[in-house]
Amino acid sequence: MSTASGTSKAIFFHETGGPDVLRWEDHTPGTPGPGEALVRHGAVGLNFIDVYHRTGLYPLPSLPAIPGMEGAGTVEAVGDGVTEVRPGDRVAYAGNPVGAYAERRLIPAHRLVALPDDIDFVTAAGMMLRGMTARYLLYGCYPVTEGTTMLVHAAAGGVGSLVVPWARHLGATVIGTAGDESKAERARANGCQHVILYRQEDVATRVRELTDGRGVDVVYDSVGQATFMASLDCLRPMGTMVSFGQSSGSVEPFNPALLAAKGSLFLTRPSLMHYTAKRDDLLAHARDLFDVVRAGIVQVQVNQTFPLAQAADAHRALESRRTTGSTVLLV
Repeated sequence: MSTASGTSKAIFFHETGGPDVLRWEDHTPGTPGPGEALVRHGAVGLNFIDVYHRTGLYPLPSLPAIPGMEGAGTVEAVGDGVTEVRPGDRVAYAGNPVGAYAERRLIPAHRLVALPDDIDFVTAAGMMLRGMTARYLLYGCYPVTEGTTMLVHAAAGGVGSLVVPWARHLGATVIGTAGDESKAERARANGCQHVILYRQEDVATRVRELTDGRGVDVVYDSVGQATFMASLDCLRPMGTMVSFGQSSGSVEPFNPALLAAKGSLFLTRPSLMHYTAKRDDLLAHARDLFDVVRAGIVQVQVNQTFPLAQAADAHRALESRRTTGSTVLLV
């Protein structure tokens, strides 16, 4: 708990490495400067990008650093010139700047969105990054509409559990992949019409069978190295490959002529930070996400929680694929 002097606790890492580098230490967030807000977190989201920062795959500007890109809580104070939020507001955020694994933090006020009263902090922390990612995947990377056929890797995972029902609501046919039958059941519960057990079946062959040889319009691939080439083989001519993660490792370099050889394919490697860089775009993503969640179209599945102080245990669970849906760190 915070003391009267303004100190609190946060998770730091002083060098890159495994989960053991994460340390629970004293932290003084400071006073908000111009354009900043001080937020007391109620909950913090866990995402694979946090692992990438911790390992150094995505290097942060300097160390020591506080990881985390998603949180929800209450505004405690604001700096000069802030008009977006006021003290006492319930807010949520996802994206840069990094620093969410803290009881309290400073953040640019323009990155905060007002949280509806009927969405609690745990739900918000489990949906903001994944949910706004789902929004740009379905609206920005490829215009999913009635009749779209897609392949979603890790359909029982954090992003998959939001993309699949949202895509079904838009009228898409959704093929998902899963590693075992229990995750396949979750993928079907999310709305997948077809689920491929990728350890037992050849994904590209099965996709061709399910699409009468045509292939899918779009593949959403957060796995990376282990699935990338097979994902390309699942696409129809001029289909779109969306590579938005690399939980199995980085994709090896390849000759872009391969995209032509496989059917004049489109490839994109998107980032939420680019799709929500402008505040109007950030608010649109959050609004659309809140709408589908409040309407019950998308169910936010927070299937694991850990105390913030035990963030290392949460990272171990995530990296060993022992999680489904969203994982939230409780503050």
